[in-house]
Amino acid sequence: MTDIRGATPALRQSTERVAHTTSGYGMLLVLLLAIAAAGGAISQIDRMADAIVVSLLFASCVLFLFVLIGFYLLQPNQASVITLFGDYRGTDRTAGLRWTWPWMGKKKMSVRAHNIISERIKVNDLRGNPIEMAVQVVWRVTDTAQALFDVDDYRAFVNVQIEAAVRTIGSRYPYDDFEHQEVTLRGNHDQVGSELRAELIARLAVAGITVDECGFTHLAYAQEIAGAMLRRQQAQAVVAARQTLVEGAVGMVEMALDQLSAKNVVELDDERRAAMVSNLMVVLCGERDTQPIVNAGSLYQ
Repeated sequence: MTDIRGATPALRQSTERVAHTTSGYGMLLVLLLAIAAAGGAISQIDRMADAIVVSLLFASCVLFLFVLIGFYLLQPNQASVITLFGDYRGTDRTAGLRWTWPWMGKKKMSVRAHNIISERIKVNDLRGNPIEMAVQVVWRVTDTAQALFDVDDYRAFVNVQIEAAVRTIGSRYPYDDFEHQEVTLRGNHDQVGSELRAELIARLAVAGITVDECGFTHLAYAQEIAGAMLRRQQAQAVVAARQTLVEGAVGMVEMALDQLSAKNVVELDDERRAAMVSNLMVVLCGERDTQPIVNAGSLYQ
């Protein structure tokens, strides 16, 4: 015999199905007939036996209450989950005046799109830097049975799973990369947003909920390292700019020397070539405009 005392029972997944309900307009006619029968019984109270009048009046009142209790109203993009003594009997999504048996339980749910902006969450990125993230998510219920019966509170479930998904995605990538060799949170919003949506859809599938849209509303370094990381970003930007500037200057100097030699404009020895290279690099890499000095003598003076 297998010992199952430590086994965890699997969750019984619910599936939405169509409830057997009817239009309320036909039953509204029955309700009017019950009112007419009660009025007719009262009008004949002096012409008929008291027992017959009382029986007809009692039957009309019972029919009136029976029909009246079964009415419910659904607006567009609204559903009603029908239960019978706790047992799920189906979901009605037809808008308008509806009717079902009075002993059926009715729980209305919205299947419209919901928009939520999460609170700012502190997350450690791939490199361990603390960052703050907040997202905007558009979600809606696709399976009312799962949303109502497979999770305790589907709205609270959405909030918790959004936080968990943000932490997962935030720790998967670095915040920034000036070398543009990695996927980053700041530089690849579309790709990271798509992965966040896929992560949320997978997490919320158990509750019968899908995500239509999501994106970041706040993304920044945490306050305790914001100043240091800003200085680091500025330093990296300066280094990257200097590197690009030097590479361009070297290319321009090389091109100038090659063209001077090819066209025999001037003959330069090694010392003068070194001086010319130095002067050109100063001119091209300097942060300020240079002041030209005209040499009125010979080239070697």
